[in-house]
Amino acid sequence: VLQKGLKENFADAQVSVVDCPDLTQEPFNFPAKGICGKPRIADVGGVPYLIPVVQKEKVYDLNTVAKDIELPGAFILGAGAASSKILGVNAELIPIVQTKSEKKPAVNGSYVAQINPADKGCLLEKYSSKYTDCEFGLLANLYASEGQPGKVIEVKANGRTGELNFVSCLRQILEKHYGEKPVGMGGTFIIQKGKAKIHIMPPEFSACPLNTDEDVNNWLKFFEMKAPLICQPVIVSRDPGFDLRVEHTHCFSHHGEGGHYHQDTSPDSVQYLGYLLPAELLFRIDRPQETHLVGRD
Repeated sequence: VLQKGLKENFADAQVSVVDCPDLTQEPFNFPAKGICGKPRIADVGGVPYLIPVVQKEKVYDLNTVAKDIELPGAFILGAGAASSKILGVNAELIPIVQTKSEKKPAVNGSYVAQINPADKGCLLEKYSSKYTDCEFGLLANLYASEGQPGKVIEVKANGRTGELNFVSCLRQILEKHYGEKPVGMGGTFIIQKGKAKIHIMPPEFSACPLNTDEDVNNWLKFFEMKAPLICQPVIVSRDPGFDLRVEHTHCFSHHGEGGHYHQDTSPDSVQYLGYLLPAELLFRIDRPQETHLVGRD
């Protein structure tokens, strides 16, 4: 299904089932070897807690989420907002955490991307270099598993010919094929060559309400960042009525760049390599009572 669909959006695409590479190795350096074992997706909080006006009291903990999704000790990847309570500013969180279990403490391999106060560029830091918690704020889209090795879906796509970004393309292929049946996937992919459009939220929350996508885009800070970028996507083919964010991807690198992935900006030269797995369960945690569709991309 994926290979056929990707070939409509990329010059070359190959999808196969392979053994998950050891994700503790370069370029990932994750705290777990794989993305297999009881795979599940959690959508926590939501964009309505950020816009139109921020609700700073919305703070969560990945160790608690792991228990909520009935997988204590889960290895969690994904995209979320950092806790402004901890950082003192607003920032993008790239969660990569082996949550705590009865036998072991948590291992936090997350990154945080924020606007550098010195030059207004990107400041990407290893979360554990400054903080010891596993908190996040407002919203997160998370893929969780036991972090085991096993069979995964390897996706290679080179040379983008269509309008859709890599993640939207995967999601829309699934939606088109499976229709009413929601299919969720998560894991990791690398933008091996090329450049990408990435945003980072400003350090200050907006003083005036952000009521439209245009307001949101004027508030966000956009950058063009270069490969290699290691990305953590969470995809659900369609929302079965839980007010989900159906796709959300954050990325980090080893050259100081990272944030929220929008699209590659070098379609001719771009190369994607991903390792993904369908999730078995979906959990919706602290769904906003009042909702809207602004700022969902």
